[in-house]
Amino acid sequence: MSTIVLGSLLAAIVLAGVYASGIGTAERGLWERRALISAAAGVSVAYVFVDILPELADLNLGLREATGGLPFAEQRIYLLALLSFVVMYGLEHIVLTRRQHRRGSVERMERDPIYWLHVAGFAAYSALIGYLLVERAERGQLELALYVLAMAIHFLVVNHSLAEEHGELYRRHGRWYLAASVAAGWALGALAPLSEIAFARLFAVLAGGVVITSLRSELPDDRRGRFWPFCLGAIGFALLLLWA
Repeated sequence: MSTIVLGSLLAAIVLAGVYASGIGTAERGLWERRALISAAAGVSVAYVFVDILPELADLNLGLREATGGLPFAEQRIYLLALLSFVVMYGLEHIVLTRRQHRRGSVERMERDPIYWLHVAGFAAYSALIGYLLVERAERGQLELALYVLAMAIHFLVVNHSLAEEHGELYRRHGRWYLAASVAAGWALGALAPLSEIAFARLFAVLAGGVVITSLRSELPDDRRGRFWPFCLGAIGFALLLLWA
């Protein structure tokens, strides 16, 4: 097994372990302190704006050359990021608008298609993050480490949000599906290496997904986000990325 594949495998185990451990899903305790969730969301957003978006600008040059004859070649990669943002927002909107109809026992909620739609959407999203691990490993250990750190913190936000929304049902088995999706995404990435164009498109999808998922934990509703911890998390991680 090559060093790149081994490094990305260890990274996949770490990320899948964040979901499987259930960190952030407890009903009481540390994660009830909203400041920590807000700081984690700030880290995720900082990673998008300081690391992902500048890289997308570079990747866009290659995509423009490959699709130069097509309409909107220059905007195509950013349209993908926007599409990802809208799709993830739509998924959250469906869940929130059906919230009042989904009360009841765990057994009853387990038959709810909205729950499975929500889990399936985040499973696909998590598989994408796992799929990109091999490419990050090919760029070097520092790139991989920063990606894993940012996504591990981001998964804590996802864990917390889904546990708040679905409670015991998510804690019982939903987190395991997401952990398995990370591993499945990594395996696919190891077996099917990415072309530069494919990577650019998937990276754009990741950017849109991270932004809406992180901000969803902060936007006004009963989640009660914290502004200053969010700012400190964003600024702190941005400085780390600039230093690195």
